[in-house]
Amino acid sequence: VVSFNIRVCLMYIPLMGFNNFMCFCVYLPRYVESTWFIWVSQMNHIPMDIDYDKNKDWVSTQLHATCNVKQSLFNDWFTGHLNFQIEHHLFPTMPRHNYWKAAPLVKALCDKHGVQYKSKTLLTAFVDILHSLKDSGEHWLEAYLHG
Repeated sequence: VVSFNIRVCLMYIPLMGFNNFMCFCVYLPRYVESTWFIWVSQMNHIPMDIDYDKNKDWVSTQLHATCNVKQSLFNDWFTGHLNFQIEHHLFPTMPRHNYWKAAPLVKALCDKHGVQYKSKTLLTAFVDILHSLKDSGEHWLEAYLHG
């Protein structure tokens, strides 16, 4: 990795100059990648209503703490198959590209035992993040003003 980064610097800095290299080859990709990762990883977690431990079994707790984003070619690609967050929590060592195979089996098990299997659209998941952040901000403001 170090050797690769040194070669990239030696190749692009003379062509672009140091400041342009830092902007376009270092900071911009990191910013885009981190922003993407936050949205993808949090859309299945942040909006979930997680309260104190209710002494549920492990599977029910995992299903209560996360949700899926509906499958599509775009959603699978955009999220790196982490739109199957329920299956990811239940089978963390399973290769991500196999989650879609496990999803119908998990859903059938949930239906059989009356456990809710939550799945939403990508847009709904993103909007839920914004609502969750708004709610958290309001709680913080209330505590700050009246705390």
